[in-house]
Amino acid sequence: MLFNSEVFILLFLPLTLGVYYALSSWVGLRLWALVIASLIFYSYWDIRFLPVLLGSTLGNWLIVQIFIRLRRLDGLLLAGVLFNVGVIALFKYADFLTGTLAAVGGWTHEPIGIILPLGISFFTFQHISYLMDLRRATATGADFAVHGLRDYILFVAFFPHLISGPIVRHNEIISQFHFDPMRPGLSERLSRGGIMFLVGLSKKVLIADSAARMCSPLFNRVLEGGTLNLGEAWLAAHAYMLQLYFDFSGYTDMAIGMALMFGFTIPFNFDRPHMATAIQDFWRRWHMTLSRFLRDYVYIPLGGNRGGVWYQARNMFLTMLVGGLWHGANWTYVVWGAMHGGGVAVNILWRRAGFSMPPLLGWFFMTVFIGATWILFRTESFSATWSIYGSMVGNNGIGWAAIGSGLNYLVLIAGTMAALSGPSSQSAILERLRPWRPAGALAGGVAVLLILLIGGGLQSEFIYFQF
Repeated sequence: MLFNSEVFILLFLPLTLGVYYALSSWVGLRLWALVIASLIFYSYWDIRFLPVLLGSTLGNWLIVQIFIRLRRLDGLLLAGVLFNVGVIALFKYADFLTGTLAAVGGWTHEPIGIILPLGISFFTFQHISYLMDLRRATATGADFAVHGLRDYILFVAFFPHLISGPIVRHNEIISQFHFDPMRPGLSERLSRGGIMFLVGLSKKVLIADSAARMCSPLFNRVLEGGTLNLGEAWLAAHAYMLQLYFDFSGYTDMAIGMALMFGFTIPFNFDRPHMATAIQDFWRRWHMTLSRFLRDYVYIPLGGNRGGVWYQARNMFLTMLVGGLWHGANWTYVVWGAMHGGGVAVNILWRRAGFSMPPLLGWFFMTVFIGATWILFRTESFSATWSIYGSMVGNNGIGWAAIGSGLNYLVLIAGTMAALSGPSSQSAILERLRPWRPAGALAGGVAVLLILLIGGGLQSEFIYFQF
């Protein structure tokens, strides 16, 4: 069930909101209703995935319950983390690991063919963060709230963030489950959340999907053995960079907006990343909850910035390498992570050496670097990526890109301007927007237009569903 589908917008979301608020006086009933709705949402994709979600959730919850009763079993929480890593390794990396070993050993490899459960990378990271936070709280004597099964299931499976984040921590949302939904500010939460959802939907339908219609044929041509001229290569790189940004940030806006409609606040995930002036700054603004997870549970355990600048650069490189592998079971993702790790490490060494760069020049180098590395991310092929790199320097001819309609080019220009100017959508809507009736009327008109476009066949999966 896609967020940008008629069945979700016109049936599932309003029905779930209606039931939730109809049961607002009964905490247990309304939360179980939200749990059931979230499990229905997840099962709609493929009910075979549901046992994986429920099994991993119940397993992690039981690990915590046993640990609380037997506090001396410190290794139990580490075993739980390894259990979660093992779940991802089995479903996401089994074919990758066995295929790599077969290639090194020189024997024949038949793919196992395990189907990747939707959202497994995201909800497994939430399990890991819960276990690690409990372990740290136990070690330092800090307070830690251990939650019941219902609240824990909802923390993991709450449908707005279940498939593609943001990656939410237990202390950021579980306490909110018990807030009175009818508390003061209800109309403001519903209206701001609705506008947030609408902005995210517009990003996806109007910008991301338009950019995809321009770059996908170009990438597909290369993947099928063809080549691009210089103009086509740069258009493909730029259009995909916009597609990825508006697709993923659009999903995040919709998730944050829907959570707010239920009365919950979840963390921001983007803060104008394409306005960054250095690669390190980019990763403070892009997929912020993943960057935070990698910082707290990979970078800091590796040693963080302790031990000097070279150790800091090494630890950052290794952290980004893990981030690259998290994105997919393919050596292209490992190399992509290594490129970003190397970029951030160089950024650290550059700054520690006392060097600086004019902001505009820094932005230019950062943008070219990000666009170039996204090509590897998109093709998942070293040969195709190398071909496009060659085209970008004119190896396959100089020429213009003649693809898509004039409207697509206008959307591309508008998307570029939006990415490079103004506040983030979360900040603009949740913090700066003031009540204004004409804005409500405009939002209603845009909603009708988008639903008509979706009904006409303009819907596609979000890119990050594959991760």
